[in-house]
Amino acid sequence: MYLVSVATFLALSVLCSALDNGLVRTPPMGWMTWERYRCNIDCKTDPENCIGEYLIKSIADKLVDSGWRDLGYVYISIDDCWSLKNRDSNGRLQPDPDRFPNGIKTLADYVHARGLKLGIYGDMGKYTCGGYPGTTLDTIKIDAETFASWEVDMLKFDGCYSNSSERELGYPKMSAALNATGRPILYSCSWPAYEGGLPPKVNYTLLGEICNMWRNYGDIQDSWGSVLNILEWYAVNQDALQPIAGPGRWNDPDMLIVGNFGLSYEQSKSQLAIWTILAAPLIMSNDLRTISEDAKDLLQNRLMIYINQDSLGKQGKRIATAGCLEIWLRELVDGQYAVAVLNTGTDGLPKRFTTSLAQLNITGSIFGYKLYDVFEKEFLGTVKSRTGIEMSINPSGVVMLFIRPAATRHPTL
Repeated sequence: MYLVSVATFLALSVLCSALDNGLVRTPPMGWMTWERYRCNIDCKTDPENCIGEYLIKSIADKLVDSGWRDLGYVYISIDDCWSLKNRDSNGRLQPDPDRFPNGIKTLADYVHARGLKLGIYGDMGKYTCGGYPGTTLDTIKIDAETFASWEVDMLKFDGCYSNSSERELGYPKMSAALNATGRPILYSCSWPAYEGGLPPKVNYTLLGEICNMWRNYGDIQDSWGSVLNILEWYAVNQDALQPIAGPGRWNDPDMLIVGNFGLSYEQSKSQLAIWTILAAPLIMSNDLRTISEDAKDLLQNRLMIYINQDSLGKQGKRIATAGCLEIWLRELVDGQYAVAVLNTGTDGLPKRFTTSLAQLNITGSIFGYKLYDVFEKEFLGTVKSRTGIEMSINPSGVVMLFIRPAATRHPTL
């Protein structure tokens, strides 16, 4: 006999109004403060980079003026440390007036006027991870109503300073509360990351009913080692994680750190390639005001974005390893595929690799397939399934291929 906890039963009982906002049928794209700016609230000595209205407005302007918005990067999200350390007399969260002098609603108006969407941060717990007021079971309704009144478009709901039972009740309850406001708000849940990220402790059937995306694993840091740790965890656990993702419900391996300090050019390509194969949200955390042209070119790669935003919404998998080489494959709509061959080695020597589409189980097109190198932006020719494909992969780098039946037209590179 299958038994559920009282908390699970109560959580399921609120799903009569399960999340039904029609949002993010493809992975969301945008920008978030946390990895790059953390909890910097020192606006007196560091006004350009503190968590405040000026930073959000300046990044919003860059998203528009530098072409990011038109490529799909439309969410701009404030992470932790935006509020005062106390609620107002009505029990509502309130932004720090020194750093957000015009309030969140006026900031949302500014963002919306530029064709963007504003995200904000909350925490299912007594405090946020940064020590600011969290959301308890008793304040979920008023917090959801507050965010909706500010016309926020996304809520990242963290899980610090709470226990498993509180989270088991709180995450579904917030979903229902957001629904009840009538405002479509992308709901990003950190719940799985606090419960080990895997079934049976994590109920992904329930999560798919209440959340648009969810963090499965720990926070990304600005290093290649952190990226490797995350992609390895996803690969090892892919049989449990891959089937649960799809349109409107995405696994989230965390932010893109391309354009910061910790990744080389080759490693930046690698993070983008694997996140794209994973059908992951493309949420940057960097300084778009000073980003290098190389990093900008990678993040604005149209074919990479085309693959990431594929409407089938099927998460890819690591299908083979050979020494330090890893082969990742994602199935796309209309018989198309994306393949990434990753070299995790750091010995300084590029690795030669030869394969064929048949070896990758890509054999359906009688006319052959057109091949494109995603990051080199090159058409490589038309090949049959058994034609040998040779490549050289740089240390900690990647070769990413887009593959489509020869009878169809290629996208703009």
